[in-house]
Amino acid sequence: MRSDVIRKGIGSAPARSLLRADGLTDEDFEKPFIGIANSWNDIVPGHLHLNEITEAVKEGIIEAGGKPFTFGVPAICDGIAMGHNGMRFSLISREVISDCCEVMVEGHALDGWVGVTNCDKVTPGMLMAAGRMNVPAILITGGAMEPGNLDSKDLDLQSVFEALGSHSAGKVDEDFVKTIECAACPGIGSCSGLFTANSMACLTEVMGMSLTGCGTSLAVDKKKMALAKETGKKIVELVKKGIRPRDIVTMASFRNAVRVDMAIGGSTNTALHIPAISKDFGQNVTLDLFDKISREIPHITSIRPSGRFSIRDLDNAGGMPAVLNRLIGVIEDAQTVNGKSIKDIAKEHRVLDDDVLRPLDNPYHQQGGIAILKGNLAPQGSVVKQAAVSEKMMKFTGKARVFDSEQDATSAITSGKRVPGDVIVIRYEGPRGAPGMPEMLSPTSLIMGMGLGDSVALLTDGRFSGATRGGAIGHISPEAYEKGPISALKDGDIIEIDIPERKLNVKISDEEMKARLSKVRIVDRQVTGVQKNYRKLVTNGANGAYLE
Repeated sequence: MRSDVIRKGIGSAPARSLLRADGLTDEDFEKPFIGIANSWNDIVPGHLHLNEITEAVKEGIIEAGGKPFTFGVPAICDGIAMGHNGMRFSLISREVISDCCEVMVEGHALDGWVGVTNCDKVTPGMLMAAGRMNVPAILITGGAMEPGNLDSKDLDLQSVFEALGSHSAGKVDEDFVKTIECAACPGIGSCSGLFTANSMACLTEVMGMSLTGCGTSLAVDKKKMALAKETGKKIVELVKKGIRPRDIVTMASFRNAVRVDMAIGGSTNTALHIPAISKDFGQNVTLDLFDKISREIPHITSIRPSGRFSIRDLDNAGGMPAVLNRLIGVIEDAQTVNGKSIKDIAKEHRVLDDDVLRPLDNPYHQQGGIAILKGNLAPQGSVVKQAAVSEKMMKFTGKARVFDSEQDATSAITSGKRVPGDVIVIRYEGPRGAPGMPEMLSPTSLIMGMGLGDSVALLTDGRFSGATRGGAIGHISPEAYEKGPISALKDGDIIEIDIPERKLNVKISDEEMKARLSKVRIVDRQVTGVQKNYRKLVTNGANGAYLE
């Protein structure tokens, strides 16, 4: 075993001495050493219960004959970080989390490890580490919170942001916003819609890196603790059998993940995370693959933010196994940490609610949840959650209103100066320009809450929350900081959006674009520390904001 270097032979006496200080005995030195990367903290609601999950994982490891070692990794709550400088650290944390897992597992020569995770950047960061190290690994995601409820209507964090938009438009008073605020997030777990955390939990299960049923089981569900204990047992089995992440996750696994993503209408952030994860597994998922599969796989759910259902409803309908059953004719066979193949899991389960998970011949939308747009404004691509766009906005032409920061755009929106026909452009918020490619749920939710969702579009080289809906197009690449075409836009330019044809263009000639770009002076925000290092290494959104 890998850990023999710190527990076997006379030369390992110093390491064993220190491990004895941890409480290890001679008997423990004969067991597989299993790390547990625990992202618990008491800031992020989705992580409040992860210590309990970790304890259950430890029980499983011990029962299976392993020796567990727990270490911590950071986690940022995107909802709390939203709309201020903190959001520029969120995507950066994905790389920090990945590095934390790597240095702890490799530094201590652990035989295998479990990632106890939940929210937006933690799950992809742990998956990246798993692929990079290729040491036996398995993840357990902490689960979604119950939806909030007010007057028999389900609520979530998206409801609060959109209430602010309604308040800005004078439609509701401050007391109403407070009422929504207090009802929307009732307890532990990741936010209850198909936002980024839950999208990635679902896709982790589909890629085979978590146990069956893990992706949609709620944080308060007793079966989550049973899954945690079984996860502990399973990692010891994987270590003993020598089964590694790259034995499980192949290019077929990634294609299946994208297929399921399109079918359920996952967060646009999956178009950042899946390509980045694929690179650490030695594969290459591109935006073109997302778009190809989107044209082939219909959208068969209606989960918030694009619909009325919650993750609880998806779980009650059968969760990921039921989705796989719906897609059994198009998915490819691949292995999972369960010891069963994806197709075997699909065959063993059925759909329990035909409204939550419709048949392929009666979908909510004929194409998948995400579309990739290209054109003279986004030569390398841009991303839109087309399942959450109204029919009126699928083809849209409007005048550019250009802002060099999210804050400036938000101020303009709340002032009431934005009118139907505007295309709000927020630039210098990409991976390098911000830096950190912040999410922008605030401006998109304000637009929706003000009743402008069918008449105002928003473009950015930054990204959006998984809770975003409406005509919001992000990840525009190359970004403004790279002197991409978005950096040359001026107020009044005519922007043409055609989602069915996958086009995003500005109506100026190639000659005019070239002339403008030659005169661009980029907005160069001064940064220090982790942001400075990140800017030096990060690639643009079309490349998954992967560090080169």
